[in-house]
Amino acid sequence: MDTSRRDLLRWQFDLTWSLFEYHLERLKPEDFLWEPASHCWTVHRQADGTWQPDWAETEPEPVPVPTIGWVSWHIGWWWSTAVEHARGRRPPERTAITWPGDAEGTVGWLRAIRDDWLGVLEDLENTRLDAPVAFPWDEDAALTVAHMAAWVNAELMKNATEIGQLRLLRAASTL
Repeated sequence: MDTSRRDLLRWQFDLTWSLFEYHLERLKPEDFLWEPASHCWTVHRQADGTWQPDWAETEPEPVPVPTIGWVSWHIGWWWSTAVEHARGRRPPERTAITWPGDAEGTVGWLRAIRDDWLGVLEDLENTRLDAPVAFPWDEDAALTVAHMAAWVNAELMKNATEIGQLRLLRAASTL
């Protein structure tokens, strides 16, 4: 096992998480469902009390501006799926992953997935980084666990930036 590659992936993840944590610590309950535009995606409370996201199998044009609630659900969905793939388990269907429904629950949920992912990264000592993995690509992509870990870091950075920008825009809109 080449620990230098694993250590670099872990360092990059820790840096990304620290930037995300800056925004997580500052989120207010009213931030999550604030709609920044008339054309947006959000999460909706269902009759059974669960929260489901707006979704389209083919991305619409123009792409809707998401709410923080939607982006946080999106993180929970793709990251939970990545954890399951990395552990060699079948991930749940997208529709089975629901948004927690409030600020405290959402932040706790994301931090719990972070802890799960840290376990995956630690287990890479016993897993070949060069092992093939299909997620988030198709079966024929011929990419590896190392590629997936690097993708998690990049996707988390992108989504953390989106949440941070939405949080700042909402705060500025109330001035």
